[in-house]
Amino acid sequence: MFPIPLGMERYSMPIHIERDVRLQSGRTVDEVRLSYAIYGELNAARDNLVIFPTYFTGRQSCNEPYFGQGRALDPNIHCILVPSLIGNSDSSSPSNTTGPDAGAAFPNFTIHDNVRLQRALVDKLFQVERVALVIGWSMGGCQAFEWAAQFPDFVARALPFCATAMCSTHNHVFLEGVKAALTADGDWAGGNYSAPPARGLRAFGRAYAGWAYSREFFNRRLYRPLGFETSEDLLQDWERDHLSWDANDLLCKVWTWQHADISVNGRYHGDLPTALNAIKARMIVMPATTDMYFAETQASREASLIPNAEFRPFFSHWGHCAATPSAPDPGFLPFLDDAIFDLMSE
Repeated sequence: MFPIPLGMERYSMPIHIERDVRLQSGRTVDEVRLSYAIYGELNAARDNLVIFPTYFTGRQSCNEPYFGQGRALDPNIHCILVPSLIGNSDSSSPSNTTGPDAGAAFPNFTIHDNVRLQRALVDKLFQVERVALVIGWSMGGCQAFEWAAQFPDFVARALPFCATAMCSTHNHVFLEGVKAALTADGDWAGGNYSAPPARGLRAFGRAYAGWAYSREFFNRRLYRPLGFETSEDLLQDWERDHLSWDANDLLCKVWTWQHADISVNGRYHGDLPTALNAIKARMIVMPATTDMYFAETQASREASLIPNAEFRPFFSHWGHCAATPSAPDPGFLPFLDDAIFDLMSE
């Protein structure tokens, strides 16, 4: 373990390696690498550990806008562990795996598989009796739900924002659309491409953008405060962003997202209400009111089944991107900090 400077400058990313990992699918993988970063240090009481998993296109440094000196999560006070999602190109991914599991042959990892690997990492590094908080945005929030359900006696608090405990059918269908946009590129070649399928990656980003925000975001031209004069300028930025990703890595994470469900495992046997009711952590479930991925209505239903959960939606015209760390709705980060302060003070 090592401290992070107050400015949270980048530093080398350690890798945790697990051998002979048996996945939910039944497949065994010889080696899985889990990349992670640590901000702050574990205190003498060993009760200040916060787990903050990465989101769909997030790398470890992408979570840094959510915490800092004087914030509700402060590396001077908390030990913040940021594990990277399998498939994000830092942890094991199609793009960085060699041999028979490389590229399109990379195995499918569930959220459950990711969290089991993260728990092994926590046990190796920290030997704590409980985790103070598990928190995350989007797919990071899906992992927070999974942590709370799979380890109910280990997680004291959880704060998933813009996330749900399972991927809805509507969310699944949206993801089928962006997958189709990417794989329609002839250069994709069934995932065995010799050069990046650039047209497909651009189409993926362009199709994604319309779902990431809300109708009112575009009607009110809220992209202009972000530096985009027109909606086309915004779309082109999304194209450029997705050109930086490996296509198989994106599709790997899409599969993980589509199969998110905290109840599909040997503990809960597909019974989502039972899984939600088994959570013992104090929780704040925080959707964005216009999120088209993880809908407020679904988040409300799920929160009502968690014994110690508060439902605290954030009103915004920004859709899912209300909480994006790079350029959120201006009111979101103070709203999140207030929720973290409230949760951690209990």
